[in-house]
Parts: sequence; structure tokens; C-alpha cells
Amino acid sequence: MYRVASASEYLVITGLGIPDINIAKKAWVLPGQSSRKFDVSPVNYTFEVQAMSAEKLPFVLPAVFTIGPRIDDEGSLLKYAKLISPHDKLSNHVKDLVQGIIEGETRVLAASMTMEEIFKGTKEFKQEVFGKVQLELNQFGLLIYNANVKQLVDVPGHEYFSYLGQKTQMEAANQAKIDVAEARMKGEIGAKLRSGQTLQNAAKIDAETRIISTQREGEGKKEEMKVKTDVKVYENHREAEVAEANAELAKKKAGWAKDAQVAEVEAEKAVALRDAELQREVERMNALAMTEKLKAEFLSKASVEYETKVQEANWELYKKQKEAEAYLYEKEKEAAAQKAIAEADFYSRKQIIDGDLYAKMKEAEGLKALAEAQGTYLHSLLEALGGNYAALRDYLMISGGMFQELAKINAEAIHGLQPKISIWTTGGSEAAAEGGGSALKEVAGIYKTLPPLFKTVQEQTGMLPPSWMGTMTNDTSH
Repeated sequence: MYRVASASEYLVITGLGIPDINIAKKAWVLPGQSSRKFDVSPVNYTFEVQAMSAEKLPFVLPAVFTIGPRIDDEGSLLKYAKLISPHDKLSNHVKDLVQGIIEGETRVLAASMTMEEIFKGTKEFKQEVFGKVQLELNQFGLLIYNANVKQLVDVPGHEYFSYLGQKTQMEAANQAKIDVAEARMKGEIGAKLRSGQTLQNAAKIDAETRIISTQREGEGKKEEMKVKTDVKVYENHREAEVAEANAELAKKKAGWAKDAQVAEVEAEKAVALRDAELQREVERMNALAMTEKLKAEFLSKASVEYETKVQEANWELYKKQKEAEAYLYEKEKEAAAQKAIAEADFYSRKQIIDGDLYAKMKEAEGLKALAEAQGTYLHSLLEALGGNYAALRDYLMISGGMFQELAKINAEAIHGLQPKISIWTTGGSEAAAEGGGSALKEVAGIYKTLPPLFKTVQEQTGMLPPSWMGTMTNDTSH
């Protein structure tokens, strides 16, 4: 069946032999295929978008959008045919879709601007909203053909624009009173200024008239000198052109004379050269006739010898060819056998490698799926915890038994330790009683701390101090 769409319609065809859909103005619809028409004329959508500025002041933005499919782009028309055309353009589904996009973009943009910025920059605000809405509508193949934003309207209970209008009226009234007073003052002062300015302007005009007359005389003389100079320059230029033309003519005459002499010499040389060529051709023909005569004499004798030698050579060649063919056939069979063995070995190795590769790919897919599942799980936990990464970390450590493992490791680390506590007395109380005026007593006090230090190192590590520093005894009494 042959179907034709009207001027504002398109045909969308799908079915047998069509992988996705076809869009056309007219086409044959074959058996096993289905078609329908959809209208591409734009539709007006009227909205009253409620938004809130950065100061938390609500307002209403009345707007009228003329929206339709983008018919100059095939990709956009395909999107519209698949996503929007199955629904009525005036249905609530399409209207809610468009209204949701417009309200969302308008509210996001209004929240980043103050009420004063929105009110004063209405044109920029409108362009910004249209640009962002168009980006969202592109994914549905829609285009904003026209848009009109009306004046901002107050939300009941928030009369911001009413108060702003009253403020403007009061400012205008006060400004009018100020303007009347200023006009009265300017009128009284202006009368006095006019009389003074009249006298000043008369004197100024007389002086300017004298200056202008002097300037005109100087400009006339200057223009006359300029004309004379231009005439002289033109005459010099013409003389230079005539001299250049004469030189060029003399140059061409010399060239023509030279060409004529060269042509005469070339003609003489050509005649001599042709004579030499003809003489050489005569000598060549004589030599050729002599060669043919000698060739005829030796040809008969050489022919007999040649036939004999050819027959003998053919026989030897035939025997060697057969031997070579037999050897080649044998080698070809051996090569075919080795090739078959190599192909079998290659096939078995390839199967093993393909099996290992398939196992690795499946293992990688499993790890990827596990990682994606864990990522989704962690993302949901982070959202449930309000984006608190510290709480998420603590929860994972508790659920994974991390704290129990740390406690176990710490317990195993100190298990079996038998700390030893040694108490050493260095006579510090007696030294303090005797008085601390001597520096030698302080040095002696430092040396008294060395034995317990060496003893502790020996017990913990088994190491002894060097013999030149001292020797530890086995006495345990301190």
C-alpha cells in the first residue's frame, strides 16, 4: 500500500526488513510492516512557574512556550517519533513532561539569583532559562520555536513587587517636588546667566571670525602649493615611463637580432648534421650486407651442429627433470606430513589457551560484578548515613570484625610476656644530704645509673657492654 503524509505530517514505518524505524513523507508499506502518521506542527504551552529567589522570596513566572519537533535534524526527528509521537501533543503526559523540564530549570536558576538581579536582568534570565530548557528538550527531539515570559507576579502573601511599585511611586513624587524646586532656582539663576553669556558670546564670535579668516587664507595658499607639487610629480612620472618604454624597445630589438643570427647558424649546422647521418646510414647498410653474406655461409654448418647438440641436451635435461620431480614429490609429501602435525599441535594449544582465556574472562566478569555490587552497597550505606564517611568506615570495620581482629592481635602480641622490675638504689638521698655544690657529685650520679641500664639491656636482648666499659656480675642483689 502506498501512503502519503500531508504537509505538516510524517510517516513512521516499522516492521519486516526495517531494523529500527523509517521516517518519510511518502513510502510503500509492504505486508508485515505497519505505519502511522504523526503531526509535526508546534504547540503552545502556557505555564505559571512558581520559583524562589536566593533571598527565599517566592514569585510566579507566567510563560508561553511554542514547542515542536526539530524537523531539520533526522536524529531529533527519530527521537520525537519514538518518544513523543505515540502520545497526543495536547495530552497531559506531554504537557507534564515539558512543564517539569521548564519548572526544574527555572527554579534552579532562580535559586542562584537575587530578586533584584532577576527583575533587572529579565532578558538575560529569560535567555538563560531558554538555553537550559533547550538542552533538556534535545533528548526528546523537541525545539523551542518561540517563548514569551510575562512580567513577574507576586505570590499571595508575599507582595514584593507591590511594595516595590509603591516605593517607586513615592520616589517619583519626591523627585518631582525636587525637580520643581530646582527648575524654579534654575530659572532665576538662568536669567542672570543669559545676560552675561550674551556679552561673552558676542566678543567670542568676533575673535573666532578673525581667526577663521586668517586660517582660510593660509589654507588657500597651502592648497595652491599642493596642486603645483602634484603636477610636477606627475610630469616626472610620465617622463620616467617614456624613458623606460624606450629602453624596453631597444632591448627587444637586440633580442630579435640575436634570435635571427642564432636561427641562421642552427640551419647551417642542421644541414651538416643531416649529411653526416646519411653517410653513416650508407656505411651501416654496407656492413649489414657483408654480415648477412658471412652469416649465410656459416649458418648451414652451424645448423647441423646445433641440431645435434640440442638433441643431446634435451635428453640430459629430460633425465634430470624426472629425477628432480621425483625428489620434489618426496619432499612435498614430507612437508605436508610435518604441516599436518604442526597444525594439530597448534590447534590443541589454541584450544588450551582459549579455555584459559575464557576462564580468565569469566573470572574478571565475576570480579567486576562483585565490585559493582559492593560499590552500589557502599553508596547506599553512605546515603543512609547522611554522607558521613567516618561513620561508614566505623560500620564497615564493625561488620567486618576488624575491631575483634585488632583486639586478638594485640592480645597475642603481649601473651607470654614476663616483665621484670628491678629497683636500684644509688645513694641519691645521702648525696642530697651532703649538698650539691660539687660538679663531681653530679657526674658520679650519672655513672651510678649505668649498671641498672646495662642489666636491663642484657635481660631483654642478651647483649653485654664492651669490656673496656665494665663487666657485669651474676649477682642478682642490687
